[in-house]
Amino acid sequence: MYVIIVYDIKVERVNKVKGFLRTQLNWIQNSVFEGEVTPSELVEIKNGLKEIMNKKEDSVIIYSLRTEKALKRQVMGVEKAPIDGIL
Repeated sequence: MYVIIVYDIKVERVNKVKGFLRTQLNWIQNSVFEGEVTPSELVEIKNGLKEIMNKKEDSVIIYSLRTEKALKRQVMGVEKAPIDGIL
């Protein structure tokens, strides 16, 4: 499945979340990651985020699609982290 994760995390935890997600997904721009994952990898990502975030102060949104082909992605302006060349 293809996931897009966006987050709004308190500044004292934002680097931990960003560092964790960089090991799992492709960084797109500030507070946005996306990539192809298996269902078990998604569970691992959710569990990792739960350990870092504070549910009373932070917000994480996960969009799931069956495949990347189900997503029409348009970038307006500067693309901060193009994913076309990633192997």
